[in-house]
Amino acid sequence: MPRAGFYAVESGKISFRRDGNWYSDEERIDNPRIALLFSRSIRRNPDGSFYLQVAEERASITVEDTPYVVKSLEDDGAGGYMLVLNDEAREPLDPSALEVGADNVLYTRVKGGEFRARFLRPAYYHLSPHFEMGEDGAFYLRLKDGRHPIRLAPGANGS
Repeated sequence: MPRAGFYAVESGKISFRRDGNWYSDEERIDNPRIALLFSRSIRRNPDGSFYLQVAEERASITVEDTPYVVKSLEDDGAGGYMLVLNDEAREPLDPSALEVGADNVLYTRVKGGEFRARFLRPAYYHLSPHFEMGEDGAFYLRLKDGRHPIRLAPGANGS
């Protein structure tokens, strides 16, 4: 008799999309507990593709942009921010890891720099009052500890 687990889900195509939601085929997975389980179960193959690992069960997934997204920000009490990711991990914002990609999407590095994470709109808008444009036309993030340049990602169109 099969164990309860991925068997029901494994038959569909699982994807994590740039909107920060999980999908099975084209249907959004609305159960927050399943979405959190999936977000906490992401693993990367040596070839760069991704899969979910829950106990002994594995399921291939498609990651549309990044395997992690920044859902929100929290004040860290020292003039900076803590990132809140889709797996509910909290990590300090490293201003030097910020970059702007295509279509002006803001990204950062997470999980010890191993993964890129896309900022969802609520997190972006929380941070945006601290953006400044320099005389050089570049953008900066102003925090208590100073002004930090925001890099343009390779291949970003900047529009």
